Amino acid sequence: QVALVESGGGLVQAGGSLRLSCAGSGRTFSTANMGWFRQAPGKEREFVAGSHWRSGITYYADSVKGRFTISRENAKNTVLLQMTSLKPEDTAAYFCAAKWTSAWSRSSSDYNDWGQGTQVTVSS
Repeated sequence: QVALVESGGGLVQAGGSLRLSCAGSGRTFSTANMGWFRQAPGKEREFVAGSHWRSGITYYADSVKGRFTISRENAKNTVLLQMTSLKPEDTAAYFCAAKWTSAWSRSSSDYNDWGQGTQVTVSS
């Protein structure tokens, strides 16, 4: 049984920073493609950032490129999302997800396991 637990969300002013953490149990992250997604009220869940399991290549949505950084701490079975220069449009529930097959994907439907989400609210 895989469990993912996000933490680190909160309320921050525009221009501020937050660091989200996703801690996993039940299976090692080192063999998983990991992704961060977000969903704002009334909107579809969208890809934010991801990390390929083998190459370590990172991927970002255009809207967050240069502001967000995804990283792994495989020894701790943890994935981090450092968010800087936050904007009100970044307000959403943020979810981490694991994809256990080798091919990389930005599609949320390809991910197997999800955390419960953590809320990020950016005030203007």
